[in-house]
Amino acid sequence: DGIDGGRVDTFLDEVCRQMAGRVLEGVPATGIDEELQSTNEELETSREELQSTNEELETVNSELQNKVEQLSQSNDDLNNLLASTDVGTIFLDMELCIKRFTPNIGQVFNLIKTDIGRPISDITSKIEYPDLSKDATETLRTLIPKEVNKRAEDGTWLSIRILPYRTIENVIDGIVITFVDVTEIKKGTQDRYLATVLRDSNDAVIVQDLDGKITAWNRGAERMYGYTESEALKMNISDIVPEPKRQEALELIDLIRDGKKIDSFKTQRLTKDGHIIQVWLTITKLEDQQGNVIAVATTERDITELEKLKKNKE
Repeated sequence: DGIDGGRVDTFLDEVCRQMAGRVLEGVPATGIDEELQSTNEELETSREELQSTNEELETVNSELQNKVEQLSQSNDDLNNLLASTDVGTIFLDMELCIKRFTPNIGQVFNLIKTDIGRPISDITSKIEYPDLSKDATETLRTLIPKEVNKRAEDGTWLSIRILPYRTIENVIDGIVITFVDVTEIKKGTQDRYLATVLRDSNDAVIVQDLDGKITAWNRGAERMYGYTESEALKMNISDIVPEPKRQEALELIDLIRDGKKIDSFKTQRLTKDGHIIQVWLTITKLEDQQGNVIAVATTERDITELEKLKKNKE
């Protein structure tokens, strides 16, 4: 805002009053003219200074307004960024009281705005992590970040990171805790472990679709039946079923498609070199997320020698 010119007007009034007094006192007009000239020059200088000050103030006001707008924009950007991520985040002060949290934190805590200022230890959690406050205190003391994986009540897995909160001046001003859903990653890791076990199993593990096309073939199947994986993936399950048993295999597929549970049983298989072997077969149906059967996995163990021993004993 500009500077009010009221002070200048007051000054002019005072000058006029003094000049009138000088005239009444009989001061020569020439002296009065000189004084008026000097006063005018002072007034002009004052006006210029006031104008310069006004311009400086307007510039400062404009800069402050720009800073406020930039800060508001940055705050909006940060809020939208935090809201758009799947990362639940909670900010705690030095006393481990809640300062701020993102919308996604609802997966972990039932927080509302009135919870700001409350100790995190007073908030009921949806995760199996009773030592959260203790670990946050330890991180605040040592300034060493901590990361753990914990299970939530709904069965999901969360990666929890506890870090010191640093200001722009590199001053520690609390704790920030993030919660990232890693359920799929953990499931993928478990699936890889299971796949490795199945791949290296001595039993034959075979996956086929509902038309009998082989879609997976482990090393145990290679050893048992003589076909390599690349060969088997071009085959149908009927190619390793002896002719008398093929109808039985087709009926099993129909039963599985209808959701029937099939107990493990003894059957026969045909190897690449034409030998018929006795196997103990366990069937597992594979379903999609809607519960529809989409494939069949079989675990097959060669019991030919065991059957021979039984016969010999008989």
